[in-house]
Amino acid sequence: MAPSAITPEETQIPSGDSTVLALRKTLTSENEALAARFRALFSLKYLACQEPRTENTIPAIDAIAAGFASPSALLKHELAYCLGQSRHDAAVPYLQKVLSDREEDPMCRHEAAEAIGALGDKDSLKLLIERRDDESEETVVKETCDIAVGRIEWEHSDAGKLEKLKQSDFASIDPAPPLAIAAKQPSIAELEQTLLDAKLSLFDRYRAMFALRDLCSPPDLPTAVPAINALARGFTDSSALFRHEIAFVFGQLSHPASIPALTGALSDLKESSMVRHEAAEALGSLGDEEGVEETLKKFLNDADQVVRDSIIVALDMAEFEKNGEMEYATVPVAA
Repeated sequence: MAPSAITPEETQIPSGDSTVLALRKTLTSENEALAARFRALFSLKYLACQEPRTENTIPAIDAIAAGFASPSALLKHELAYCLGQSRHDAAVPYLQKVLSDREEDPMCRHEAAEAIGALGDKDSLKLLIERRDDESEETVVKETCDIAVGRIEWEHSDAGKLEKLKQSDFASIDPAPPLAIAAKQPSIAELEQTLLDAKLSLFDRYRAMFALRDLCSPPDLPTAVPAINALARGFTDSSALFRHEIAFVFGQLSHPASIPALTGALSDLKESSMVRHEAAEALGSLGDEEGVEETLKKFLNDADQVVRDSIIVALDMAEFEKNGEMEYATVPVAA
């Protein structure tokens, strides 16, 4: 564990009702199965994100942050993502601490930066710019900070406030918004051109990425498969961060047309672990499709710990998909 990792003691005396306390206990226990801890995490995320806020909002955020004491990079990366989706500034100090810790896994620090961007925290701009402009910083952290700065500046700008965005089918707070509604909407080919143009900022390319994503939902739209094919070509990009986001988007879409590209990314042993992990979990969301479970099981003994852990979670997700469960979470009912 990195020296500045957040310990449960630092997150105050555990609070919340018996549900939050039970979930926190599962999440922070190294004796619990990883899949059970992930389900506890997403249950806490549900409680942290409820609107209107409840007496469990802050305890749920604190419980999620308590998990940063874990040695699992995969789990900590997911903790940061969930905090970024909370829409609550109580999550910011935890995320700032993770981002500032140079001994923490870069995958976790990248996710902390992205989460700060999702929260739109202007007070974090100084930290984000420092990390972005530090030449000794990890590339994935620098790139994520650049996107987070772009998102925060866009969110608080007059121009950003005037933009009209298409209503998305996805409730997630994305690293960048989709492109604004225009009199003439760009074609899939034009969006793909923007997506793949390495001369543009990552923030602008991400906007094209999420615009393409929204053309894939619902999945029977005539634009869905062409847009997925355009997104899949993003796996050729030189940025591991960018490729990882493509895989994440495919996980959101859970469209069978993405399976070949995701399988290729997971199967590439030279690919970055953060990309392979995201591809594995995206395949997990497609677990009811023929052959997906068999593909995932091939990597149960992968040499990369993050990939191995992701396969465990992905197989649990696949089981959830096959069982037709509504939410990948287990919120225990208080006695």
